[in-house]
Amino acid sequence: MEEVDHHAQERIKAQFDVEAMKVVWAGSKHNLDVADRMARLVASDPVFSKDNRTMLARKDLFKNTLRKSVHAWKRINELRLTEEEASMLRLFVDEPAYVDLHWGMFVPAIRGQGTEEQQKKWLPLAYKMQIIGCYAQTELGHGSNVQGLETTATFDPKSDEFIIHSPTLTSSKWWPGGLGKVSTHAVVYARLITNGKDHGVHGFIVQLRSLDDHSPLSGITVGDIGTKFGNGAYNTMDNGVLQFNHVRIPRDQMLMRVSQVTREGKYVQSDVPRQLVYGTMVYVRQTIVSDASKALSRAVCIAVRYSAVRRQFGSQDGGPETQVIDYKTQQNRLFPLLASAYAFRFVGEWLKWLYTDVTQRLQANDFSTLPEAHACTAGLKSVTTSATADGIEECRKLCGGHGYLCSSGLPELFAVYVPACTYEGDNVVLLLQVARFLMKTVSQLGSGKQPVGTTAYFGRIQHLIQCKCDVRGADDWLNPSIIVEAFQARAVRLAVNCAQNISKAPSPEEGFLELSADLVEAAIAHCQLIIVSKFIEKLQQDIQGQGVKEQLQILCNIYALSLLHKHLGDFLVTGSITPKQGALANEQLRKLYSQVRPNAVALVDAFNYTDHYLGSTLGRYDGNVYPALYDEAWKDPLNDSVVPDGYQEYIRPLLKQKYKSSRL
Repeated sequence: MEEVDHHAQERIKAQFDVEAMKVVWAGSKHNLDVADRMARLVASDPVFSKDNRTMLARKDLFKNTLRKSVHAWKRINELRLTEEEASMLRLFVDEPAYVDLHWGMFVPAIRGQGTEEQQKKWLPLAYKMQIIGCYAQTELGHGSNVQGLETTATFDPKSDEFIIHSPTLTSSKWWPGGLGKVSTHAVVYARLITNGKDHGVHGFIVQLRSLDDHSPLSGITVGDIGTKFGNGAYNTMDNGVLQFNHVRIPRDQMLMRVSQVTREGKYVQSDVPRQLVYGTMVYVRQTIVSDASKALSRAVCIAVRYSAVRRQFGSQDGGPETQVIDYKTQQNRLFPLLASAYAFRFVGEWLKWLYTDVTQRLQANDFSTLPEAHACTAGLKSVTTSATADGIEECRKLCGGHGYLCSSGLPELFAVYVPACTYEGDNVVLLLQVARFLMKTVSQLGSGKQPVGTTAYFGRIQHLIQCKCDVRGADDWLNPSIIVEAFQARAVRLAVNCAQNISKAPSPEEGFLELSADLVEAAIAHCQLIIVSKFIEKLQQDIQGQGVKEQLQILCNIYALSLLHKHLGDFLVTGSITPKQGALANEQLRKLYSQVRPNAVALVDAFNYTDHYLGSTLGRYDGNVYPALYDEAWKDPLNDSVVPDGYQEYIRPLLKQKYKSSRL
């Protein structure tokens, strides 16, 4: 294949220091160096090849994933990688596998909910992968409603054991990753029953398979739940089904950091506050927001690079056709997604800080910020994952017909990402949790209780309900304080409107149910305000590199004003802006698109993704798209033979038959 950089002219146009932007995107020079080393380590190792993943049958695909996971573990140990480096290496292997749940859910559950004694017993085994764990919470009949789980853990004081049991078909554990074929152990969530009393859902460490021959232990039925959406994608993961038939485990395998059951069967709360469990939830959701920026940035990188290579229409006197990226319709769809990738990256960084802050407060028995932090992370998980799933699909459409090919990388990226809208909290259910918190915040304003953190703007409720947007010309929309106040006014007015309508209902709960669609909109408005605010706060930091801050300012404004345009109805109905101001925002957006255009390819280069990680014929760094597409087509197993299997049986008889005239 010819070695030509088809993006060279695009890269020359860049008006900023790309290397400095790479550092901003990575969060620090250290992070950039670690990511760069791990990405190249994976890309240069043939075992981690992804070339034929979307063509493999499920069994072959799964076995290949097992091979990669073990190879990654060997490399981690051989190179003596740090925990940070190991995590980054697994990220760039870019294949969902049982190890994701082992490190991401099983280990944190024991760390967060196990006693010191339990941690000393189980964590060394897990760290050495002498046991492999998963997180068995979701059931066939219950997902979001954790309190409705049906699996039981009944204490037997005679034997000092818990009896884990699946009393119904719908109580079968269903979906846990790693459970289907690999995990030897699970943290199982079940209803704790002692002396006939139900104490609600608690976690238990349960061994599932023999450590000698991997066969399921007595009383355990376990398997894979079947093929999932897409080629390759999440089918590398063995999501499982699990049923218990009166399985006995020792009493000390209940995770007892927060509550315990004594030898006599008495249920007691420990001195450790229950709220500590929320710390883990904040951590997991922060990770999901960071993952959203990674997934969206990959899709945007592919779509931007391909849009710069692809030419269509507009040829003058036999000259070259117009680059697709130069069409305003393409920019209008693509550049807000580019801005969103950066916005989600920075709000993810802020959530890391929030997690640290919440953890320190919890350790000091300060729970004052916990409800707000919980609502904030729930809402941001919902808004970023929904926008990312929609954004990946939009990038596929932006790449035209070629985007539909598996070799573009976009169909698999979409299929592997879209479950994020459901796991760790269904996105609509999470937004309703945010809305409930907002309604509580509004109701407490009269009591003199000051709202904190991301809801602090509710303290200015009188001003925000009455204020008029101070935009007279299109350039006024570049003023951060004007943007923030418009978003605050919209969020406050939607929330207050919901609160007023709920107060007219026969009961608050009936009102909440009736207005749930409006409440979701109010929650989205609040979360979008947080993302806009955190992007603006990022710009107030000391950002190094020629032209870097200016480009981020343009992206920030595109993110905010494209949201304003998309949700124009909210802003107009609440009176937060006038129709004329909405038109001026749109005018400013068009100017911003023209400013970002010469920098678009360089802005996605700043993500610093290897071609291996992108896995896309269309998103190649060198832009050599058409030879790559052509070469990739011939690798399909269907092209192994010139004449297809089935020719003699089906095609030849059809072609050789003598047709009789039919009378219709």
